[in-house]
Amino acid sequence: MRFGLTLPHYGFSLPSGETSFSAVAGWAKRAEDLGFDSVWVSDHFFYSFARYGGDPAPIASLEPLTTLAGIAAVTDRVRLGTLVLCSAFRHPALLARIAASIDLLSDGRLDLGLGAGWMRAEFDAFGYRFGTAGERFEALEESLDVVRRLFGGDPTTFDGPSVTLREAVLAPAPERPPAVWVGGKGGPRLLRVAARLADGWNMGWRVAPEAYVGKVSDVHAACDATGRDPATFGLSVGLYSLIGEDEASSHAAFDRGRAAAPGDAMAGDDYGSWRADTLSGTPDQILERVAAFESLGVRELIVSPWVLPFAIHEPDQVELFAERVIAATRGA
Repeated sequence: MRFGLTLPHYGFSLPSGETSFSAVAGWAKRAEDLGFDSVWVSDHFFYSFARYGGDPAPIASLEPLTTLAGIAAVTDRVRLGTLVLCSAFRHPALLARIAASIDLLSDGRLDLGLGAGWMRAEFDAFGYRFGTAGERFEALEESLDVVRRLFGGDPTTFDGPSVTLREAVLAPAPERPPAVWVGGKGGPRLLRVAARLADGWNMGWRVAPEAYVGKVSDVHAACDATGRDPATFGLSVGLYSLIGEDEASSHAAFDRGRAAAPGDAMAGDDYGSWRADTLSGTPDQILERVAAFESLGVRELIVSPWVLPFAIHEPDQVELFAERVIAATRGA
């Protein structure tokens, strides 16, 4: 199993409220030192807790692609991923060019994740048409198709709903095309698009292995429908995680997280419900869950070590996860 770490690049990501490249890069380097295989950023013009009844004020966020370009220069081994970019925010030809440059800068370490977008407030604020879910999925499909073709390095002609290319060549092209991931809940249309145009599918941030069994069946059905061998299709899962050396310590971490959650984000949770569909508990309990996901074909678990996405409020959570979970899976 590979393990990724979500990086703190929002105004809520660190207890200090700091939003800086130095903080994000510092955690990327620390993740590399601790043995994580990848680091990940997401894509919002701003974040908001309004849907949880929290403060509706826009929350700062670093732009993901420029952030990864900087991280490429200060890391050596760890893979660099987007989880996920909103396909509507960038013309796919420009996206392909930026992604190819980051991949070259990082010596082939980029994982490019794309999704359809979901937060209407940022679409409206910055002048992007939100449209229907079907229209956003159509834009995602078009972006995936264009990026995939351009990554090949050959002259590309393409006529789509909103993109037209005439003998377009991506130069320099990546020596080996970056892995392209689709992120989302995993409905039939999304999985068919992913099976046809992507290297794999990611979902997050809460799912139990027992529920994921049905998702694996859906993936196989999508691969069958598109004529793809499911063995060639990657699966990754992003999960919130709270760890403690023993049950009491893990429970206490949950209590601290629940108290810090915005609005009513965790109003319906207790420790049992949280443990049921996150990567939380004692090291042995987490290792058991890792093994369960691995048995279902999941290749990578991406850890968000708090009760909010892309947040690190207790550095010891990251350190302990690396020492007791990652090391254990590698026989250390």
